Amino acid sequence: MDEKPQGTVITAEPPRTIGQATVDPKGRLKLPSQFLDFLRKLGVVKVYMTTVDMRSARLYPISEWLHNENLLATQSELSEEAEEVAYLAKFYGDDSPIDEQGRVLVPQELRRKLGLEGKPVYLDWYKGRINVAGKEIHDERLTRAEINLAEKVKKLEKVGLR
Repeated sequence: MDEKPQGTVITAEPPRTIGQATVDPKGRLKLPSQFLDFLRKLGVVKVYMTTVDMRSARLYPISEWLHNENLLATQSELSEEAEEVAYLAKFYGDDSPIDEQGRVLVPQELRRKLGLEGKPVYLDWYKGRINVAGKEIHDERLTRAEINLAEKVKKLEKVGLR
């Protein structure tokens, strides 16, 4: 995505797991091996980390974040909302290289606001980004996913879930 020449076909498969990690006292998040290997196969050497919902962080390959910046900048019907989300994302966000140990720096304001310092975090790959959630948000999502699970599965089987 970030370092590959245009037209290069990338066959890397995204992680299919929820990864666990910790933000160390210096604010560094060591990416779980599945996530790091995937990003490296994509040629990603720098990421953008921010929040857009004040509940969890989002770690984007730069190319994916550039897509969002363009989308926010070109909104006409949702221009006020786009400007506010862009401002918030800039305030809490920052670029970070992926270091040799597979760590990225979580911006200071972001880790403080979301309470990520020195605590377990849970990562999942979704729609071109890595979601980074604290334990409370992770537990909330698990609980919500389990509610009416049988009904959810039946509906999804009707549209093709195997």
